[in-house]
Amino acid sequence: MTTLQHVDTPLGTLAYRVEGEGKGLPLLLCQRFRGTQDDWDPAFLAPLVAGRQVIRFDNAGIGASGGTVPESLDGMAEVVVALLDALGLEKVDLLGWSLGGFVAQHVALKVPARIRRLVIAGSGPGGVSEGPAPHPRVREVMAHPVNGEDDFLFLFFADSDTSRAAGRAYLERLAAVPDRVPVVTGPAFVGQLKAIGASPGVRDRLAQLAMPVLVANGVHDAMIPAYRSYVIASEAPDAKLILYPNSGHAFLFQYAEDFAAEVARFLDA
Repeated sequence: MTTLQHVDTPLGTLAYRVEGEGKGLPLLLCQRFRGTQDDWDPAFLAPLVAGRQVIRFDNAGIGASGGTVPESLDGMAEVVVALLDALGLEKVDLLGWSLGGFVAQHVALKVPARIRRLVIAGSGPGGVSEGPAPHPRVREVMAHPVNGEDDFLFLFFADSDTSRAAGRAYLERLAAVPDRVPVVTGPAFVGQLKAIGASPGVRDRLAQLAMPVLVANGVHDAMIPAYRSYVIASEAPDAKLILYPNSGHAFLFQYAEDFAAEVARFLDA
């Protein structure tokens, strides 16, 4: 396991890990709701770090980071900027998954000169009232104090034997990760929910995302329907959309090598 490091910022002491090396800009990863830096799939990370430096971290109040969970997505974006400042990084590539995808959009809008290329996985812009709605059970299952295997497979993978098998394989890979940071606490979970609810979204600002954007999702995402990825790709001026078959919210771990290759190709273009 890569060494856990800490850096002080005005918004708290942030925990992070750095892997890989390369001549290009570092790639910063923004994690999902209720996820920590150690919930990234090792099968996805391995090909990513083969050609570049990759930084994963816990936002304020999450995992091994200090501080408190910000009250809005904009506040979470401020933590990302504080991390860049503390690490002396003037410009990076940025990948956000799920909640991290929302946060990444806020970061790119807040400091566009510091984000060269943006990857938004399994996310949306907020403020999308038309199109398919999330599965009616999502809110109930997300609110469970602990999400067991059945909950996780429902939320993150498609309702098929193939996708569920991929989900179980992902959970096995995570279970083998040593020296994990602490799980997200109950208060932090509630804080994230409040921050999401307090943020109206950035759909009306997508046209301002001038950097190249790669948007991707699984076609059967129960939580954030793939239509919302389409909205980003159709309204941001320089965006490309990829949809993966027979997959859901965690398509990037079901198709880990394929999506990592797409990300690498996009960042190297």
